[in-house]
Amino acid sequence: MIALRAKSVNFETTYINLRDKPDWFLKISPHGKVPVLLVDDEPLFESNAIAEYLDETVEPKLHPADPVVRARHRAWTDFVPDFSSGLSGVYYAKTKDASEAGHEMAHKRLERIEHALSVDAADGPYFGGDRLCLVDAAYAPFFQRFIMADSLLKTGLLDGYPKAKAWADALLASDVVAGSVADVFPAEFEANLIRRETYAATLIQNAAE
Repeated sequence: MIALRAKSVNFETTYINLRDKPDWFLKISPHGKVPVLLVDDEPLFESNAIAEYLDETVEPKLHPADPVVRARHRAWTDFVPDFSSGLSGVYYAKTKDASEAGHEMAHKRLERIEHALSVDAADGPYFGGDRLCLVDAAYAPFFQRFIMADSLLKTGLLDGYPKAKAWADALLASDVVAGSVADVFPAEFEANLIRRETYAATLIQNAAE
């Protein structure tokens, strides 16, 4: 959705309950995951594939024009699953000890991103410079979730990575990114932490008492 908003594409959004996926959705999403983009009734699935399609078909381009730089951007987009699992290991952990143990992997992932921002990123505030690119669109949702969880956990993990922190702050301050989730998303994210019986959920409940 970030890529759609960055390109000012008109689109309609249908939200589903991922704990009770409707049959119509499973028919168009082979992996049973969101997002899915319907283009003239043809379903496209997987975030990176959708973003690449949009960049090939709709201006303005969010990938760099230089083919070498573009390839390196794609390589960092491919790192997103490792990055997201490194951070989610902290906030989806079920105990305080497990959450703190997850810091080691989170540090390794953040070290890679700090390196990427030093070597492959432009002079900010975004990865590609002064406007959002597809690398930004790929990482923003996971920074969004981590920072929401860290408001409870208070790990301070990002403080050791000034470039990553500045990037995350710029992404979350973007109207394109902020408007890419439903208004109920913060509440739904907290509810998910509670359903998973995470350590972070106990902090939510303690704060409410």
